[in-house]
Amino acid sequence: MMLAHAEELEAPAADKLTNRLLRVFGLGFGLAVVIGGVIGSGIMRNPGVVAAGFGSPALVLLAWLGGGLFVCIDAMPTVELGAAIPQAGGPYPLATRALGPFWGFIVGWADWLQICISTGFITVAFGEYIHRLGWAPQLSAGQLAIGLVIACGAVNWIGAKVSGLSQDLGSAIKAIGLIILVALLFFAHPSTAVLPTYPPPIFTWAAAAVAMRAIYGAYGGWHAAVYFSEEVKEPQANVARATFMGIALVTTIYFLVNAAVLHVLPIAVLAHSSLAVADAAKLVIGPASSIVVTALAVIAVATLANLQVMEHARTTFAMARNGMLPPVLTPVAKGGTPRRALVAALTCTCAIIFAADLVKGPLYEILLNLYAPMVMVVFFLLSVSAIWLRRTEPDLPRPWKMPLFPLPAVVSATLNLMLLVFFLISDWKTGICSAVLLALAVPIYLFGKGRWRTA
Repeated sequence: MMLAHAEELEAPAADKLTNRLLRVFGLGFGLAVVIGGVIGSGIMRNPGVVAAGFGSPALVLLAWLGGGLFVCIDAMPTVELGAAIPQAGGPYPLATRALGPFWGFIVGWADWLQICISTGFITVAFGEYIHRLGWAPQLSAGQLAIGLVIACGAVNWIGAKVSGLSQDLGSAIKAIGLIILVALLFFAHPSTAVLPTYPPPIFTWAAAAVAMRAIYGAYGGWHAAVYFSEEVKEPQANVARATFMGIALVTTIYFLVNAAVLHVLPIAVLAHSSLAVADAAKLVIGPASSIVVTALAVIAVATLANLQVMEHARTTFAMARNGMLPPVLTPVAKGGTPRRALVAALTCTCAIIFAADLVKGPLYEILLNLYAPMVMVVFFLLSVSAIWLRRTEPDLPRPWKMPLFPLPAVVSATLNLMLLVFFLISDWKTGICSAVLLALAVPIYLFGKGRWRTA
């Protein structure tokens, strides 16, 4: 049965060249999508939450390093699968190969939803930053978010090389921008302005748990290279190289950003800051810091939104090609973009943003809370997939193997399951909404039988 699933995945409409993606990306693109997929609004928003949770500079810095170490462990099962099964679509084809079409669809649907929703809160953050610059006050954050989604779609419509180049440039600009900002915070002379006085944060396990969740969110997106396995040259080697080199670079940047902020702000002040990087820059750069930091944040989230649109189109394409979504979504344009899949992904993302905007509540938080459990489900099942595939296909060529198997996969599965349980306990109302959205996978899967596929 597993071999049948393998043949199904490895024969993507060979008679139609228009259903094939183009292998046009190199290792540099893989690094760019990992860096671009991780660095977003989290590093701007979350240092204060982490400081409040751990209470001392040393613990804060260790926590960010620990987050990078956990991500490396969390990545091992996915990278092993991605290097062995270089198919487009991110987690979906990996889980399908290991667990069969039903559980593969569950993973694919969860991942499809999380990209849809996370693109929503990323672009909403973009709208909030645009308002901080004083631009487009007549438009809501949701309307600006929809505008950014459409703009990213237009870039992707042109072709894979153009969208890939835009990702390379955006990732380079935001990484270099953060490094320059770190240098300014370390070496410039802070203002002598009197800082507010707060009592030092007190360590509690509840606050530490919130801080760990914030770190987990800030490192999200490390698996971006897996979505483009079919388009990256030498994917058996470059998926692993891009993922682990990218995680190492991001961890270094995050450590330096937090060390620089702690160099300027006392831990008690940092613990009460909702935009710590901006607050630290204000003391060093002065009034112009708001424009500098906000402009950097705009570039960061716009680049991340562009990557999310690229990933979403590939996931939609891969699921349609394998009969899990309507086959009308499979054609690929001459430039390498699956345009119909792109339009379907853009439409659903804009609909979710529009619906959340109608609630007139804290839009960013609504979308963020809906997204969180879906990611945990995906990585839990990918860890299970890596263990199961070692048992069912021991002779499958694995260009990169996780060390100390199965320990990394067990650790990843356990921690993601613990985070999922913690989330559901702490926010059960949003958890129910997420569960309902995930449960839609079952009727969609059953509906597709006999219509889009025969099994």
